[in-house]
Formats: sequence, structure tokens, C-alpha cells
Amino acid sequence: MIVENRRARAKVDVILIALVLAISLVGIWAVTVATYSTSSTSDEPFINHVMETQSARRQCLFFAVGVIIIVAMMAIPYDLIKRWSVRLYVLTTAVVAFVWLVNRAQGVKQWLDILWGYTVQPTEFAKLATILMLAFLFSRSDRPMQDHHEALIVMILIGALSGIIVASGEMGSLMVILFTTLLMMWFGNVSPKLIFGIVGLGLLGVAALVGFALVTGSDSYRLQRILGFIFPEQYSSTSAYQQMRSKIAIGSGGAYGIGSFVDGSMSQLNYVPADWTDFIFATIGEALGFYKCVAIILLYLAIILRMFYLGLYTYDKYGRLVIFGVMSMMIFHVLENIGMTIGVMPITGIPLPFLSYGGSNMVTNMGGVGLVLNVTRNRSLTAGAVPTPQRNTVISRYIQPR
Repeated sequence: MIVENRRARAKVDVILIALVLAISLVGIWAVTVATYSTSSTSDEPFINHVMETQSARRQCLFFAVGVIIIVAMMAIPYDLIKRWSVRLYVLTTAVVAFVWLVNRAQGVKQWLDILWGYTVQPTEFAKLATILMLAFLFSRSDRPMQDHHEALIVMILIGALSGIIVASGEMGSLMVILFTTLLMMWFGNVSPKLIFGIVGLGLLGVAALVGFALVTGSDSYRLQRILGFIFPEQYSSTSAYQQMRSKIAIGSGGAYGIGSFVDGSMSQLNYVPADWTDFIFATIGEALGFYKCVAIILLYLAIILRMFYLGLYTYDKYGRLVIFGVMSMMIFHVLENIGMTIGVMPITGIPLPFLSYGGSNMVTNMGGVGLVLNVTRNRSLTAGAVPTPQRNTVISRYIQPR
């Protein structure tokens, strides 16, 4: 039976585009405020503030490149993306491994130097590659990973990339990939028992590693971050220093904020380390205050809910999982980043989507939005036209023909 649903019609979703562009413009403002120079005057036009700092100028460039990436991702044939999903993942994993091998003599470094002082972080792109790979593998059946051979393939592919990232010391990206994988398993209709079993084993493994590190007296910076999160007062001058300063900056903004480009502000005096990258939310909290911070969180919520809505009415399982994968990646980034700036999550070095300074982060998030838009402009209006059965999936219970 072919069931038509007007909400499933192929389209370029203008609402999602508008939400993403709006928050990205806020990001340019936030980076400009965070890098505001003590030598400039506060009453200058905004464009002058943008042009006087390298970070603000580059963020504008990253935004422009991001818009181009959205258009490019929408233009790629949908079937081509699907066919190349696994190969793109393997290629990205190889690039991540190459960067680790090249940079391992320099310690923890997951950036590849390119031209004119710009760098690329391949682990950011690996997030999208993971989404495409899992969407392809999970879309081949109604109940993925039921077969031991299929489950082993998924674990080997994810495990290979995870192992390289662990060796590279880039734990933030690993957490994003693992969280995204688990949510895609849920939306892909993988057995809940298998999902909860994996989560349980993962938690036991983390607890065992932390316990071993404590017993052996390890001085690992990762352990120090965890201890700083649990005992912030004891580590206020070391591993919890950045988080404590962030909380003070956000609290100083009060309900309405102290305003932008204020002489002597914590942002201007670099009171919070990395307040234009991972801790950009501290800058926003100080300048705009509580109510506007809530508005920004609601803007993120609107983006996430819009993706969820678009995914619900995408009948092709591969496309639906791509949308939910990008949504899952966004959820973890937002929760973890804002959580660590206000002291309810440990510091992991995860940037805030569209707001934090960084080209790789911007391109990855814009690329994810482009993938979502590619799916929506190529989806079918009829559930019956999709070869993958929908009756037993987790999502199908929410969809009612209209």
C-alpha cells in the first residue's frame, strides 16, 4: 500500500537554513567580543572590531566557506553519497591515522598544518564519515546487528577509528563519535539489549580505567580533568582553573549582561582561557546575561527539533539515519560544551557548534546541515516507494499518514 504524506515531500528546508545562519552570525559576534583588543575603543562600529582581530576575520571566512559547503553538499547526488559511505569512512580513518603518525613526535596533536597558518582537524570530519557509514550499514535491514558477522564488522570499523583517536589523545571527538553511534543504533532499530549491554560494558571499562589510574597515582591530564570536575575547589588553580573562571564570567553577566566591547570585561582581559573557542559560552554569558543565554539554548533546541521532525518524515531508512546522526552529533556537542562551561560536565575540549572559533568545526557542522538538506530534497513522498520496510522500526510509531 502506498501512503502519501505531505510532510514527507522533497524540499529544501528554509527553516533549518534560517536557524543555522542566525546562530552562525551570533558566533561571529561572540568571537569578535572574545578577541576584543584593549587598544581599541568600545564605541567603534562593529565592522571595525571584526577587522581588527585575526580570529574574527577568520571566523567570517569560515562562515563563508561553511555556506559554500552547505550548497556543495546539497548538490552531490544522493545515491553517490550513499554508495561512497563506507569508502569515505575508510578514507577518513586513514587520514586520521596519517596525521597521528606525522604528529606523534610532537605529543597530543590532531591538526594538520596547511597554508598561511591554517590547520585542519581530520577527527572533526571523521564524525560525519561515521554517520554516513553507520547509516549505510544499518539501512540494509530492519534489525541491524542481529547477525554476529554484521555486528563484528561494525565494531571493527568503529574500533579502528576509536583506537587511533585514543592514541592521538583527542578524547572529545571520540566521545562524540561513540555517543552518535549509540543513538544511531537506537534509531536504526538495533536490539535495545545489545545497546544497553554495550553502554554497561563501556561504563565498567571507564570506571576500571579511572580506578586503575587512581591506584597507580597516574598524573594523566585526563584523570586530572575528571578529578577537577569532581573536586573543583581542590583543583581550582590547576585542572579546574578554566572551568572556575568560566563560571565566574557567566555569573558576572547577571540576568541581562554587561554588554559588548566593555573595557575591563573578563573577555577583554582574557580572564577565561580559550574564551573564543571551547569556552565561547562564557563570553556570551558575560556579555548577554542569563536570559539571552537561554534564548541561544532555545535556538539550538529549535535546530535539533527541526532535524528530528525532518527525520520523522523521511521514509528512506538511510536518509533518516543520516538526519538522526547529524542531530545526535549536535546534541552531544551542545550538552557537553555548555555543560562544561557551567561546571556540570567535565572539560573535554569539545567546541560549541556554529559559535566556537574554528574552521574544521564550522565546516563539519555546516557539512552536516548540508547532508540533512540533501536528504530532504531527495526524499520520497510515499512510504510505499521505499524498499526498506518501516513497520517494525523504532520511528514508525510516531508517523501517522496525513
